[in-house]
Amino acid sequence: MSITLATRRQAGEDGPRLPPIALGCGNFGGVGSAPEFFGQGLGDDEALRLMDTAWELGIRHFDTADAYGGGRSERAIGRWIASRGVVPQLTTKTFNPMTAGGDHGLRPERIARQLRASLDRLGVARADVYLAHEFDPDVPLPETLGALEQERAAGLIGCYGVSNFDAGQLEAAIEAGNPQAIQNNYSLLERGDEADVLPLCAERSVAYMVFSPLAGGWLTGKYRRGEPYPAGSRMTQRPGPYRGFVTDRTFGALDRLQAMAASRGISMAGLALAWLLADERVTQIVIGPGRPEHLAPVGEALTHPLTAQDKAEAERAVA
Repeated sequence: MSITLATRRQAGEDGPRLPPIALGCGNFGGVGSAPEFFGQGLGDDEALRLMDTAWELGIRHFDTADAYGGGRSERAIGRWIASRGVVPQLTTKTFNPMTAGGDHGLRPERIARQLRASLDRLGVARADVYLAHEFDPDVPLPETLGALEQERAAGLIGCYGVSNFDAGQLEAAIEAGNPQAIQNNYSLLERGDEADVLPLCAERSVAYMVFSPLAGGWLTGKYRRGEPYPAGSRMTQRPGPYRGFVTDRTFGALDRLQAMAASRGISMAGLALAWLLADERVTQIVIGPGRPEHLAPVGEALTHPLTAQDKAEAERAVA
């Protein structure tokens, strides 16, 4: 079946139907949830232009979190909604502190407070997807899932789920409640979830949402063997999560992927997104561009879908 931006896949058994691509807004007013970068990232005008471009392309789902930019991301989206008069589907999350040294976690009373503050910043009455952004070892899962279910029953969220959970944590969450979605790191270069999380999601009807589909920029071709990292890239801002990619093996894999992409007349990023779209277990891909032109690979992925043979070839390239 061909996939377009209007295609919808179900979140869980009875959750909202989600489009295949969401605009990741983690760089609005910061670099993700890291307090040391609050106030950096994209400024208001840049964020508004990016949302305008995404909307013009047909992207109808925006992904954010209360701690992205210390609340700046949600406020930017709220300003865009108020000024443009349209409301996208929305995912937001909670766990991380919103100020340096601030409180964090998934206590029921904090979930209730943070959700209402998120809705206020976004200027909406309801979030379509609400996620526990991390696993909280200090709060029993039945308490967290119970609090999320209470917010769903109250109509403040369409469905709820988790993020950055491993298979054991997800299974425990399923036993404790009814999470309908998980959002994890997954890409051609980061495939740890293939062994257990993806099969568990398929078995238990949990929507699988992907963040970092381009592996922090590694699957765009911007990082080259023996060359300095581009200014403003993730490897110059928050290199920690990606240091494991700095190997001859990775650069060899990138060379092979680049050749495969070139033979199809698309970018490596377009190929990497097409590989994800070809997996029916993937419900949604969250792409976080820094500039409007970085959205071009979305169109490439949609117009150059991969066959099963193509998908296997891409996997062999990184094996």
